[in-house]
Order: sequence, then structure tokens, then C-alpha cells
Amino acid sequence: MKKFARILAAAALGLGLAHSGAQAAMTKMVGGAAMYPSKNIVENAIHSKDHTTLVAAVKAAGLVDTLESPGPFTVFAPTNAAFKKLPAGTVDGLLKPDMKSQLTSVLTYHVVAGRYTARDLDQAVKEGGGQASLKTVEGEPLTVTRKGKTIMVTDAKGGTARVTIPDVMQSNGVIHVVNKVLMP
Repeated sequence: MKKFARILAAAALGLGLAHSGAQAAMTKMVGGAAMYPSKNIVENAIHSKDHTTLVAAVKAAGLVDTLESPGPFTVFAPTNAAFKKLPAGTVDGLLKPDMKSQLTSVLTYHVVAGRYTARDLDQAVKEGGGQASLKTVEGEPLTVTRKGKTIMVTDAKGGTARVTIPDVMQSNGVIHVVNKVLMP
């Protein structure tokens, strides 16, 4: 009986280590901070030094509660550097209270209902003959393609963003870090 108990305890310990190892393997570093799959999109994003502009915009648009909800969501998250590529004054203008609806439109254009990992996106691109169309929460589509090993996302105006960090898993979805702000 003691031998059985030791085997059972060893098995439980092994499963616990395997689970924590799997959890650690899914944790990615973004903007100098660990992104934990057990936390939601907002809980993780607020720690990324590369996403302070995005977080400020999400707060200004009143989208925090939405992105903390169960989802699931796929977020194409532009970095601070991506926001800096916009024409001078664009970000400051969008953050003004009277521009809230336009800001909300731009931000929700980066969000797709459902959890689409890089593998899911690749499969959709293959099934679509080289491209896939994803309907955003804003309502307009994004087009996903592949360029070599890189996932590319094209907006309605023809602007293309490169996914720089794919599959940042969240409790309520997945984030793909992108190098450009997408415009509806």
C-alpha cells in the first residue's frame, strides 16, 4: 500500500511539473514583461513597455471591460513604434474625448471574435488559396496572408502589418504583436 501511495504521489508530482512546464512554455516575453496565459488580454498588456500607447487608447475608448471579458478574442496588437509611424498628431487627436467613436473604430478593427493561433491563421490562408478574410469586431475585414514564414495582415486601405510575435496566449484569447496600426 505504501508503494502504491509513493507511485501515486510521484505521478501527481510529475503531472504537476508537466503542467507548470507547459504553462511556462506558453508564457512569452513582450515588451520586457512575461505574458501569462492565465491572465486576460488587459492584465498582460498593461505590463508591456511596447504597448503603453495601445493600453492608453484602450482605456480612452472605454474598451477595458470588453477586453477583460471571457471572449475569446484575437488581438493584432500594434506596438508603440507602430503608433509612431502614423502621421504627426494622429494619436493625440484620437485620444481626445470627442474622437472616442473614431478611436473605438480603429481599436476594434484590430480585434477578431474567436481565438486564432498562428496555426489557425495558416490553415485559413491555405484553405483560402493564399489568403484569409477575418471579420473584425469593428465590422470590416482584415486579410491575412503568408510571406515566407511571416504572417501578414492587410487592412481595408491596403496597409500591411507584419506579425512580429505570434501566439501570445491569454485566458480570453490570443495576441499577435504587429508592427503597424491597421486602419478601417
